[in-house]
Amino acid sequence: MKFFLAAILMIASANLPAQIQFVTRPSRSPLVSFRIVFLTGAAHDPIDKPGVASLTAAMLSQGGTRQMTYKQIVDALFPMAVSVTSQVDKEMTVFSATTHIDNLETFYRLFRAMLLEPGWRGEDFERLRDEAINYLRVNLRGNNDEELGKEALYNQIYSGHPYGHNNVGTVSALQKMTIADVRAFYRDHYTQDGLIIGIGGGYPPRLLERMKEDFGVLPQKARPEPGWYEPKLHRGIQLTMIRKDTRAVAISLGFPIPVRRGHPDYPALLLAQSYFGQHRMSGGVLYEQMRQLRGLNYGDYAYIEYFPRGMFQFEPDPNLARRSQIFQIWIRPVEPSTAHFALRLALYELDKFIRQGISEGEFERSRAFLSKYVNLLIKTKSAELGYAIDSLYYGIPDYDTYIRESLSKLRAEDVNRVIRKYLRTTDLDIVIVAKDCEGLKRQILEGAPSPMTYNSPKPKEVMEEDKIVDRWKIDVKPENVHIVSVDTVFE
Repeated sequence: MKFFLAAILMIASANLPAQIQFVTRPSRSPLVSFRIVFLTGAAHDPIDKPGVASLTAAMLSQGGTRQMTYKQIVDALFPMAVSVTSQVDKEMTVFSATTHIDNLETFYRLFRAMLLEPGWRGEDFERLRDEAINYLRVNLRGNNDEELGKEALYNQIYSGHPYGHNNVGTVSALQKMTIADVRAFYRDHYTQDGLIIGIGGGYPPRLLERMKEDFGVLPQKARPEPGWYEPKLHRGIQLTMIRKDTRAVAISLGFPIPVRRGHPDYPALLLAQSYFGQHRMSGGVLYEQMRQLRGLNYGDYAYIEYFPRGMFQFEPDPNLARRSQIFQIWIRPVEPSTAHFALRLALYELDKFIRQGISEGEFERSRAFLSKYVNLLIKTKSAELGYAIDSLYYGIPDYDTYIRESLSKLRAEDVNRVIRKYLRTTDLDIVIVAKDCEGLKRQILEGAPSPMTYNSPKPKEVMEEDKIVDRWKIDVKPENVHIVSVDTVFE
């Protein structure tokens, strides 16, 4: 498969002279976009230092340089209306920015210094380490049940795996981390090997040679690679319940899949996911059955690729490329009284989807939608660069071309085959964030009825289906149910 070949080539090239790769998308635009990607991330964190990759990137994008403090950098960037952002995932760290051509020279001098001449000031380190800890404790655990559940699901699925911790790390590890740790990670992982420079817009051609020379100061050595293996499939349903004093119940469920971009079954599985639960769209099966017909919550979606921050945006960010992905269902918060029914309904709809598949008409509608939707993903030059870099990682053509050409050859029977092959309602993980975990646990284990009541009449077919869902068996064993306090998550 192309993905595995690309991965093998990347690993094999570790013993060859390092070579910086360029991805360019020139245009006549007066804006110039940069995406500087290092093929390193949270999966490369030392086992006793989860979060060091994220903190290192923060020190570059939100810290000073040798010559300038961070405040001086912010003051210099403000008149240019530019900011430098960083994003750290398991396999990629990206630094991105877009500037006007009139400010290119001034901005680039600052940008290159931020990445190549970090100041490593103690006050920056303390500030950013505190921000990381506060993100885990306050933002994620305290203020965002939905992202909390989604991120905890990944931790459960990848427990013991290089992907098995939040990208920001853990509170206890961050508290013990030192500036020497981030400097060591920068020295070992920010090398020419695995560096991809993306640039698009109306930049002068000579800038490419200048960047090649500038970033050529990075070490010419191979990056340390984590021990890699495919995640182990959990047997039976594993239910993790996070006890939190919260008004609603957030639910996420999923399981690992051996399908990534470049895999022969990726296009068919993408179409199946889109039909079943396209993110923030009202046409998906989950959305129609759970929100539109029954009014259970704000929305319900399905994914075959990592999609963080989904409650804040409609399209996923690029440069989240991974060797391993999961199939995930996101059930947005429901009332405690309907949580048991909502979980049953999601599993029931998934089971029905596996048994019945997709019809020819539904297939054609979903294919037409996806063929146009891919254009939204690259509507900016920065996003176009990001997807082009991801395609280089996966060993595929540009994403929009890859998807459209693949969809044109796809048949409904191809989609139904992959649905039956990869989707399931057993051997999966469920994470629930709720106040009364003990009560909900008891309902699930006892298989207690969960009848729905509505404020307005519902169609007969909905009421008849509710009778089935009301007693749908969630086959989880008591020993596979674990209740944890929210204070311990990511700690």
